[in-house]
Amino acid sequence: MANKKHSRTLIYKMTHEGDPDPNTGEFKKCMGQVHGWKFDAVIGVGGIGREPEKQGIDRKLMWVGIDPHKKGDPRCPRVTFEHFLYFGQPMPLLKDRAPDLAKRMYDGKVRVILDSLSEAEQKDVKRILELAKDAPPSSQLKGAPQQDIQKTGDNRCSIPCRGRSAAQEAEQENPADAKERRG
Repeated sequence: MANKKHSRTLIYKMTHEGDPDPNTGEFKKCMGQVHGWKFDAVIGVGGIGREPEKQGIDRKLMWVGIDPHKKGDPRCPRVTFEHFLYFGQPMPLLKDRAPDLAKRMYDGKVRVILDSLSEAEQKDVKRILELAKDAPPSSQLKGAPQQDIQKTGDNRCSIPCRGRSAAQEAEQENPADAKERRG
């Protein structure tokens, strides 16, 4: 996937650790319906503010998932990845690995980016994806028993971690992309 010419990479700010689960690589709770969007990879970065600072994740490159597998409710599925890389502590600063992407994420009011990257930001994303191209799959893909979503009912969408929905944040970042998703 990292070599696909026109891949769609979801990049989003996180306020805390725990989703995805660093041990299983399963992305399922925060960001609600964003899980159902069409993407080829995800890059999770630490946000800014009191909570990310308290968690020790502010402005950090936290995780990368490539080639998603979605299961359950298509509006808010559980997502695992063919390649999952969780950086753990100490996490690298995003600006050290992707300076143009860091500037975009932290100098404006951006929470989520899916499209509309500049050429320099695309190069940063490609470099980050290269870090994870040989990473192992989410443990849910490696033969670990998967829970039956129908039986557990544990696939409910949660309220986004912040007051505004991810869709509202994406619309603020790129109204054309949000309008296209709305149809």
